[in-house]
Amino acid sequence: MSLYREIVELAKRRGFFWPSYEIYGGVGGLYDLGPLGALLKQRIMEKWRRWFIQKHQHMVVEIETPVIMPSRVLEASGHVESFTDPIVECRSCHRMFRADHVVEDAVGVKTEGLTPEQLTRIIREKNVRCPACGGELGVVRVFNLLFRTQIGPYKGNVGYLRPEAAQGMFVSFKRVFESMRGRLPLGIGQIGRVARNEISPRQGMIRLREFTIMEVEFFFDPEEDYRGMIRGFEGEKLRILSAEDRAQGREEPREYTLQEALDQGVVIHPLLGYWMVVARRFVEELGVPYENQFFEEKLPEERAHYASQTFDQLVKVERWGWVEVSGHAYRGDYDLSRHMKFSGQDLTVFKPYPEPRIVRRKRIVANKQAIGRRFRSKSPQILRELASMDPARVEEALKKDGYVVVAGEKLSKEHVYVEEVEEKVAGKRFIPHVVEPSFGAERLVYVTLEYAYRRKEGRTVLSLPRDLAPLQAAVFPLVSNVAGIVGEARRIRDKLVDAGLYVFYDESGAIGRRYARADEIGVPVSITVDHRTLEDGTVTLRDRDTWRQVRLPSSRVVEAVKRFVWENASIEELGEPVEG
Repeated sequence: MSLYREIVELAKRRGFFWPSYEIYGGVGGLYDLGPLGALLKQRIMEKWRRWFIQKHQHMVVEIETPVIMPSRVLEASGHVESFTDPIVECRSCHRMFRADHVVEDAVGVKTEGLTPEQLTRIIREKNVRCPACGGELGVVRVFNLLFRTQIGPYKGNVGYLRPEAAQGMFVSFKRVFESMRGRLPLGIGQIGRVARNEISPRQGMIRLREFTIMEVEFFFDPEEDYRGMIRGFEGEKLRILSAEDRAQGREEPREYTLQEALDQGVVIHPLLGYWMVVARRFVEELGVPYENQFFEEKLPEERAHYASQTFDQLVKVERWGWVEVSGHAYRGDYDLSRHMKFSGQDLTVFKPYPEPRIVRRKRIVANKQAIGRRFRSKSPQILRELASMDPARVEEALKKDGYVVVAGEKLSKEHVYVEEVEEKVAGKRFIPHVVEPSFGAERLVYVTLEYAYRRKEGRTVLSLPRDLAPLQAAVFPLVSNVAGIVGEARRIRDKLVDAGLYVFYDESGAIGRRYARADEIGVPVSITVDHRTLEDGTVTLRDRDTWRQVRLPSSRVVEAVKRFVWENASIEELGEPVEG
């Protein structure tokens, strides 16, 4: 059995995850998290919060925004127009497939970034057939991945389930910026559910139609020098496969220090590189070693519509090879600019100068009386549009044509002119730029399980990082027919629970079988209460990974478990070794 199948079977049997709506045959791309899976995911989200928000709380805050978005928000972001994948229908069985996946599987070529026309041409030239029935495939078309809904009872009040958490943070930027006393850089983080109507989701927990996303939108002044922010990180290493290397056919990443990646232009901004380093270290803490992850830069035709540079953080897994666990995008001012345009609201930031400056600038001067006489009732509209126009464009039109068109009317030099003036200014307004690290939580659940999975002397051991373990301690009475032993075991269990720990308690079966059950679900440490406990008040602590045991007073159990789980103390630091 493959490693993937072993993990899936373990996940179903022990309560980590399984396909949703199983009793109705299931729905592709939807998974339930069981009792242990929900706890594991919660631990991963808590760790993400520590790395991306708590450690950066001087400049990163967390908010929560709705899952349902008005259509206008996603029209502004470009998702209504651009959030699409190619789809193809079999002319025989009429099943739908994601066209690029079908072509990649059949022909073995990379298809990301190809147009529907190019995919259709490959299907015809290579005689790619339906993977289900072998029938002829139709013409490739685009399919929008947004889940559409209606907000309230009013027809036409269209909404969508959000495909990313980012837009909620962009539209709330001004409120958060003002509440944080108007300081940049400013990170806004969010953990929440998103939905993408994938055409043919495959890869189990790796590609879902509904999942939890963990994102930070990091806003900053593009004119500021942020090299100081990476101080102490310059020597951190990153394995990167650049777009230039990919275009030249290279498949293996190169290793760079962060400073080298910036100096050589492989990463275009220090803040983008900084969050890539944080992401690499975070994923290492999930159990993925440095050599089993790298960052692949997207080619220009592969990038999302909002990004000027994007890296996927890839992790190696047994079944699918390299899979994406996070994306890192330089979004520039795209999102805030679009929301300003569509909402009419000012999302700029004021940057004061150290001292006021005298600047020369051009301004539009309107002859309101002449405009009023000539255009009468339309003059207010003309004046409003003139106020928002670029003086340079107005001046150029007047010089070239002798008039400028405003609100559909021709205005001559009698009505408007451009003059140059000197002004004292205290600062300037600008639109912040953004870099974004974005993770999918469910993918990390699977990746963490795969890297924790071990076989030891015929047993399954889930060697999860201790602070990620769903259940943090196991308590076993050695025998279940001695009231004093059972009573003490339950008392210790209750003390651990009161201390905020999640505990696996088991009275049934041989002690070896109970240890095996605890190992299989990743419980880091087991406490055994036996006859000696009744004599001297000591218990046995057993390490899940080494199987070594120590003896210590039961009064110190809570402290010892906390040190073992959260401080990574060795088992030998906690008590006297047990021989044999």
